[in-house]
Amino acid sequence: MLRPVTDRGPAIVVCNSCRHSADMREDEQGRRGGMRLADALRIARTADVRYAGIDVQEMPCLFACKEHCTIHLRAPGKLSYVLGRFTPDEQAARAILDYAVHYAASEHGQVRYADWPEGVKGHFITRSPPEGYVVE
Repeated sequence: MLRPVTDRGPAIVVCNSCRHSADMREDEQGRRGGMRLADALRIARTADVRYAGIDVQEMPCLFACKEHCTIHLRAPGKLSYVLGRFTPDEQAARAILDYAVHYAASEHGQVRYADWPEGVKGHFITRSPPEGYVVE
């Protein structure tokens, strides 16, 4: 059931089975939004060296099915976040990766609101503490 991943640093886990949008399960070519977002994240990551330290992983269903185009941002010893309601495109991918760069540089996974890219504001669904901790 669980598949190990090689990178244990900051990672964006993309729900590759997510709906394309609130109204559409797939796009005109029959592709799910989660797959399109995963592709956009990989393309953006490859195109900009600032994103080299952020891994892009995917798995089916993050169980946030009332949302669409959902990701889980995580790193060992840090708060993790589930974000969703993205358009599966390059602009969303860059906003997610820009936020992930700040997240990776933070001590505990908390990023100052002033550093949030506009493209992630309003997309947060949950935050979870790392194992063994809760937020003060």
